[in-house]
Amino acid sequence: MPDVPPEPFDCPEDVEPWEDDPGPPFEQWPGLAPATLPGSGVDPDEAARAAFAHLVDDDPYALTEARLGLVAAERSADIPALLDWYGGAPKTLLCALLRSWEDRFGARVLTLVGATLYVSVASPPRTREQADRVALEHLLTTADNIVDDPPTPFPRYAQSLVGAPLWRFWWD
Repeated sequence: MPDVPPEPFDCPEDVEPWEDDPGPPFEQWPGLAPATLPGSGVDPDEAARAAFAHLVDDDPYALTEARLGLVAAERSADIPALLDWYGGAPKTLLCALLRSWEDRFGARVLTLVGATLYVSVASPPRTREQADRVALEHLLTTADNIVDDPPTPFPRYAQSLVGAPLWRFWWD
């Protein structure tokens, strides 16, 4: 059965767009962002170690409440579900996105601290066009740091993903 894009729907009347945000540059769902991992030459596990070291060195306060834990998981994307993590994200959707990001970008769950998730990215988007589509996928996580606090305009958020080896999501 071929992929049929969902029919677009009108924005509910009680939802107001952000005044300073033009939103995504798409009229309809463009599909998943293309993979950047194949042929990148970057080992996802090495990238995860480097991203974690960067997090420890550059933002040690992010980990003040962290506890070390070992989780028997075949894929790091399964960790939030295996721990029954309470972060506020829709777990099934989040784990599906994480699995897809593992396959396409060499993503690894680094840490869950409170309601914050840190993900290393071995092969992040290289262009603004790729980043626009990845940012659209990030919106699906419903993370507050993207959609609520602060309300970052979509173009600025997408641009921040170009070459970014560490993605951070948090929920209230």
